[in-house]
Amino acid sequence: MKKVLALVLAALLVFAFVACGNSSTNESTSAPAGSSDAAEKKTLVMATNANFPPYEFKDGDSYAGIDIEIAGKIAEKLGMTLEIKDVEFGTIIGGVQTGKFDMGMAGMTVTDERLKSVNFSDSYATGIQVVIVTEDSAIKSIDDLKGDGSMKIGVQQDTTGDIYASDTVENGGYGEENVTRYKNGADAVQALKAGKVSAVIIDNEPAKNFVSANEGLAILDGEWVKENYAIAIAKENTELLTQVNNALKELTADGTVKAIVDKYIPAE
Repeated sequence: MKKVLALVLAALLVFAFVACGNSSTNESTSAPAGSSDAAEKKTLVMATNANFPPYEFKDGDSYAGIDIEIAGKIAEKLGMTLEIKDVEFGTIIGGVQTGKFDMGMAGMTVTDERLKSVNFSDSYATGIQVVIVTEDSAIKSIDDLKGDGSMKIGVQQDTTGDIYASDTVENGGYGEENVTRYKNGADAVQALKAGKVSAVIIDNEPAKNFVSANEGLAILDGEWVKENYAIAIAKENTELLTQVNNALKELTADGTVKAIVDKYIPAE
């Protein structure tokens, strides 16, 4: 009887070992888009800040804009489904860097500081920063902006408008003490209307949307600064960077990128 019991126990142990082995081999692990295991990944996670029309904005329960549509076309080229995460602009770089998001696309300019944390794709659009004031403002030109404590300048936090404007007067900025940061451009514009700031520095296309939607505002003549937009991707995810750049080249060559930009920014 003891011999039979021993045989039964041995058989049970073998069965348990085989079952455990099968369980582990059937488990699938997620992988960042573009990695060697990317065949298992069907979703391309893009971080954005949907308060930046016409590049990204909410359209009912959905998202729309230049960046949204270009990202969708890139995902199609990669055989993936685009998933959009609407987050605070200042968290995008960190989220891409840590792998929380596959890429960041939010009218984002390449800067030396950002390049310390992430890589950037080839540029897909050009942005121009401008200055919004009230129509009755004493500020009549960009040269009227001062970093002498006589005015407050509103910016969207963590944007290049924030970075450049907050720099010292010697470096072409207005001094951090003369800049007021807001979570998004819409909040900065509302602060301007309420008289809390004297001017708002923001990209030209969103500026035109804000001025159109808010009576009594105007954009000063001239460019405050000119920039190139690109897609942020984690430094170690070089395969995805190559895939995105290849997709962008194809979408540019066949006119898709231009058609999307022209849809939201008609030629004047």
